[in-house]
Formats: sequence, C-alpha cells, structure tokens
Amino acid sequence: MKKIILSVILISTITLNISSQCDDKEFYGSCTSIMVGKKASADGSVITSHTCDGRYRTWMDIVPAQKHKKGDVTKILKGTLFTESMDEITQLQLAENERQINNADFEVSLEIKGEIPEAEETFAFLYTAYPCMNEKNLAIGETTIEGRKELENDKGMFYIEELQRIVLQRCTTARQAIQLMGQLVKQYGYADTGECLTIADKNEVWHFEIFGEGKDKTGGVWAARRIPDDHVGVSANIPRIAEINPNDKDNFMVSDNVFEVAKKLNFWDGKSTFKFWKAYSGKKPFSIREWFVLSSVAPSLKLSLQDEELPFSVKPEKPVSVRDVLKFFRSTYEGTEFDMTKNLLVKRKKPNSEETELVKSDYANPWMSPQMIASLNAIKDSAVVRVRNIAVPQCSYAHVIQIRNDLPDEIACVAYFANDNPAQSPRFPVYANILQTPKLFQLSGHKRFTVDAAAWIYRQANKLATIRWQESRKKLEKIRADFEDKMFEEQNKIDNNSMKILKEHGKHAFQKYLAEYLNSFSNETLDAWNKLRDELWYTFIRGL
Repeated sequence: MKKIILSVILISTITLNISSQCDDKEFYGSCTSIMVGKKASADGSVITSHTCDGRYRTWMDIVPAQKHKKGDVTKILKGTLFTESMDEITQLQLAENERQINNADFEVSLEIKGEIPEAEETFAFLYTAYPCMNEKNLAIGETTIEGRKELENDKGMFYIEELQRIVLQRCTTARQAIQLMGQLVKQYGYADTGECLTIADKNEVWHFEIFGEGKDKTGGVWAARRIPDDHVGVSANIPRIAEINPNDKDNFMVSDNVFEVAKKLNFWDGKSTFKFWKAYSGKKPFSIREWFVLSSVAPSLKLSLQDEELPFSVKPEKPVSVRDVLKFFRSTYEGTEFDMTKNLLVKRKKPNSEETELVKSDYANPWMSPQMIASLNAIKDSAVVRVRNIAVPQCSYAHVIQIRNDLPDEIACVAYFANDNPAQSPRFPVYANILQTPKLFQLSGHKRFTVDAAAWIYRQANKLATIRWQESRKKLEKIRADFEDKMFEEQNKIDNNSMKILKEHGKHAFQKYLAEYLNSFSNETLDAWNKLRDELWYTFIRGL
C-alpha cells in the first residue's frame, strides 16, 4: 500500500470527528482478558485481567463480609451493569415489595430475576460492573463471546455478572467457583449470551466458557480448561476452547450435558471430532487480539492470522511480568502492519535543514471514529484500514489482577486499575483487602457527564489529547509511565507497612491503611489528569 501525504490543514478540518474508535457492535461492546500461569510469570504470580469495553458502569465499591440467618435469601438481578452507584442495588436487595422499588429515589434500571438461599457467611469482594476479586484471593476477568443465538434463553435466572458476584461471595478457589456456577445454572438457568470468565486463585488460572441450553430449556452448557502453569492464554470475545476431555480432571471441567445439547440442536453430528467452539459458536476461534498476544509471547511459533485455529495457550519464550501484561493492554499495534495510522504522513522540514521528510501527522491517532476514517478514505482509498485495537477509548475500566504466591494471603491479591482508555489512563493499585474505595470511584460515569465520577476526570484529558495525538502523547505518556513506575517502586514498602499494621493493630487498621494508600495514590493521578486537561485546553486555545 502506498504511503499518502495528507495536508495538516485538510486533516484539521475533520479532526473534530475524532471521538471513539467506532459505534458498531463489533468494535464497541467487547472486552479482552489475558491470563498467565504461575510458572510463566516473572515472579511466580498468577495473573488474570479484564477490559470492560462498552458503555457500562464505572463505579466500584467494597461489599463487606457478612453473616446471614437461616432462611435469608439474595435477590438475583438483571441490569446491575448499568447502575450509577451501589445504593441502587442495595435498596433493591432490601426492598420487601414492588411499591418500595417503584418509589425509590433513583431511576430503576434493575429487574429481579429471582432469588436463591443466602449463604451462612459471605466473603468481602470488590464490586465492579463484572465483579472481579474477593478477600480470599479469588479473581475473575470477563469477555463476552456470544455464541449461537439459538442457545439464548432469557427465562433463565442468571446473567454472568450475578454468577460472578455469587461465587466471589462464597468461593476461595477457581475450581470451587466453576463447580458452583455449574450447579447454579443447572438449577436456576442461564439467561445471558455466551460468556467467558478467566478465573484465578493463588495456584492456577482457568478459562471458562458458558452458553444457554436452548429455547426450550433454562439450564446452561459450559466447559472450562485450565491454563497450564507455564502458559499464557487470552480471550477476546470469541469462544476458544476446542477439544475437551472430561476424564482429565486436572485440566478440564465440563457440564454433564456438553455433548448432548450439541447433538440435540444439530450443532454436532456425534461422529466427528467434538470441538466446543465449533459446536457452540461456529465462528473462527480467534481474531487479531488473540493472535497478537500469543504470537508476541511465543514468536518462534510463527502463528498466522490465516490459521484455522491457534493454540489454546502458549508457553512464552521469556517470563511474562505484570508490566508486560499492562503493556499489552496499551497496544494499538503501533509499528506493525496493523497500525491504523501508518499511512497518515505529512511533509515536514528536518531540524536545522531545508530538506523535508515524511513523518506521522500530529492529527493521526489510533482511535479514529468511523466518520473520521470515512473522510480520510474518501481522499485516498484505504488510507486507514480499520482494526480492533486492544486499547480502545470506549473502555469503562480495566484491571490486571496479580495473585502473588510468595506473600501472605492478606496482601497477595492486588488489581492494577484504570478508568477509560488503558493506553492513556494511569493505573492505580487496589488491594483485595481494602476497607473501602475512594468516593470519586463510587459513582458511575456512563450515563451523564459529572466531575463527581473519577472516570470523567481521566476521560476529559484523554479525549482532548487525541485532537493532536502525536504532539499531546509525549506529555501524557510520560506522566502515565511515571505513575506506573511509582506504583511498583512503592509496592514493597506498602506490603511491609500493611503487614506490620495488621500484626500490631489488627485487621480494621490494616484495611484502612490500604484504603488510604489507594485514596492518596488515585488522587495524585486525578490531580495530574486535571492539570493535563487544563494544559491541553490552553494548547488548543487558538484553534486546532
């Protein structure tokens, strides 16, 4: 493809169209999860992760551990992904009748699907849109994988986020979580589209895929495969599990109807080799994100996008660190053939010379809207070829969760969070045992603009930066990198201090210390992004 030369003036007339990568479903509502086994990681940690890519709630809060009386129930809800704060869910759980729900002092976006007996005792957990970790070092990532429409049955009780909530309240290991989800779905039914959960504990990480059982049955069908300890896996909105072996209990867990449903619905002839993804999806079991991650950690395999299948997981050629995973989540394939900005070049004078060179336009950014792309392609066909990046601006929040085997249980599990585009926003550390989250993170930023929601503070500077990205990124990326360095440089001190406080002053003081550290660190990032926003407004004061 020939390089094209674009006038800066011409691009500036349409650059205001730069907003989000795109609005169509293929690109908008989608997530990515990367998993790392303990022998594949640089420090013996187990890692799972998640990007919540879509217009979902951004609030997060701690649901404390609780004891319950015999006969107590918990309501199973639909719509928690779109609430503005914990209050909506709490009030609905406590409501005793329909009148109380209708008279609530908030817009009701929730539906009660049913109820199940409450556990005698529940664990504390971090309540994100897709609940992600508990005080017992159980952690979950998520990606929607859809599957065949014939499998969906909204008469079932459970959506995936409620399964996540229940297992985080009741389970301590990935295997327990998978078993409990299987039992709940069999008894009460699964109502969601196809989903993948990447479930980790201190020792292992599992890739779990689930679908409905069909229009005439409210159960569910699922399979789970363990990521080998020395491997890396990835899920990015496409079913990935291929052949399964129910007799291999160390590496597989499956529903007891996994073959029966496929035959009943004519997704499998009962004779050919059974592949879970082929039966329940029928789509090619990978796209660019899976290929990019797996081929990056194991380049000698020479994996190809033209392959029929990729390996389910791969052994990395060098140990993978948490910071490596964070880097993957910033990826826009820059410098590769899939870089959407590779052709957006302008002539510019070389420093201290009359000679010119081709350089990337300041207005080129990897998150161009469909309108922007269409405008550029009207000037020159295929100037921009759309690609689904790992890092996208429609991300509500992202986390990489590390469970550290060499540390006490109380501080083993820590999530590195970001709001908005993970290629632009800073990460901040959230320990599984914090007492509470900062106030600005307890209100969602998905329904309306409000500076009371942390997501909008990051989002404002990030959006402004894309106006002249090649110029603005120099400052933004340095600040972001500085915070990442600070986070990891301070980690040993925070670990040691918190354990000392736990020993000398007890659990409450320990949890409070971790919450205060999160509050302090996240406030620094918020202040920095407010200042960056102001600087960018001033930079663009005379125009674009």
